[in-house]
Amino acid sequence: MKKNLFGKELKLGILGGGQLGRMFIQEAINYNIDVRIMENSNNAPCADIATPFILGDIQNYEDVLSFGQDLDVLTVEIENINIEALYELEKKGVKVFPQARVLEIIKDKGIRKQFYIDKNIPTSDFFLYDNSKPTDLSAKIPFVQKLRTGGYDGQGVQLIKNESQLKELFTAPSIVEQMIPFTKELSVIVARNERGETVSYQTVECEFNDANLVEFLFSPADIDSEIEKKAEELAIRVINELEMVGILAVELFLTADGELLVNEVAPRPHNSGHQTIECNITSQFEQHLRSILNLPLGSTELIQYGAMINLLGGENYQGIAVYENFDEIMAIPGVHIHLYGKEMTKPNRKMGHITVTNKELNQAKEIAKTVKQKVRIIS
Repeated sequence: MKKNLFGKELKLGILGGGQLGRMFIQEAINYNIDVRIMENSNNAPCADIATPFILGDIQNYEDVLSFGQDLDVLTVEIENINIEALYELEKKGVKVFPQARVLEIIKDKGIRKQFYIDKNIPTSDFFLYDNSKPTDLSAKIPFVQKLRTGGYDGQGVQLIKNESQLKELFTAPSIVEQMIPFTKELSVIVARNERGETVSYQTVECEFNDANLVEFLFSPADIDSEIEKKAEELAIRVINELEMVGILAVELFLTADGELLVNEVAPRPHNSGHQTIECNITSQFEQHLRSILNLPLGSTELIQYGAMINLLGGENYQGIAVYENFDEIMAIPGVHIHLYGKEMTKPNRKMGHITVTNKELNQAKEIAKTVKQKVRIIS
């Protein structure tokens, strides 16, 4: 193992081998740090660049224990993992960041929502729902139903707007949330190291598609300075209340009367922070590395405006990915392409992202919309 900037060997591992791990590795290389990855498919985006890549099930106790037991630091790129194994690794002296207790709270939306209530963190009203104990939800319409565990990238969430949709309710344990008439969906990325130091990125604004995936992201959000300050302070408060080490995405609803409500949180680099690679002095991936290694946190200063587009698989295509019109958009100044190393496309699969940077935010938005119309991922 090569020596890194600390002048010593460091055994760092990640559970999960998707695009988040891939972009994390790209930053770790700058520090001469090897990153071990465990994932259950040899076709994972990290498979060819991890050092080494281990085939295993991140939800299996023995696999996680075996992978992590000789590491110095273990982190994650997804929450749906075996928490019991993480607790055991912590007992053995492995530094697990985010901590097992934090991941246990965040992994289950029911426990997470109760945490918000207990800590007086503003959020929407909710109650636990179990289809094995029928409850008439007609009076609650419209509402949002979310699976308590396992949901990811828009999966496990559905909007119930009329009585005919009640027959489509999830049967697994879930939460039912009041539907919030928000004016904007916002996100704030924050980070905290072992010393308790925190930093916050600028609030960004997200627009979602019909599959509940981010279609556009604008950095910074079009909000006034008072709302910006409140959003960043709320996000810092959440990570401090969790006493979490690592990077945390805090997704917020902004209501018409200026109230901010915490919707979701993600204890890892997040889709709403990809633009930081080009738009901020320190990317969210480098910041995650700094936080879990207890290094000084990097500057989050904005250096240029940005608009981010998720590259999603075309609706009617499944197979080996073909990228259309990329030569045309590469000729546009400020277009930055990030592909995730996924050979196969399918409808709405995240295949990459594009960040458009510009000195003017409105100009970045207009270019991003043009790019969105031109690019297609087919098979």
